[in-house]
Amino acid sequence: MGINVNLNNFQIEMAQGTIKRLTDRGFGFIAQQDSDKDLFFHSSELSGVDFNDLKEGDAVTFEVGEGPKGPNATKVEKV
Repeated sequence: MGINVNLNNFQIEMAQGTIKRLTDRGFGFIAQQDSDKDLFFHSSELSGVDFNDLKEGDAVTFEVGEGPKGPNATKVEKV
């Protein structure tokens, strides 16, 4: 007996936002499009872009994950 899962039409919707603040220590904050609460992100969660190539105001997509200090942005991609 096995499990058959069809993922052909499965799509994860990424959240959208903009880079609100960047630090010189390799992390920053994203202003979420649909929320008043900013999300922390670490440079290790960037996908397809270097931290040094980001600027405040850049549009990004991301997933929301749970870190040790609460919600944070993961799989951050520049749009």
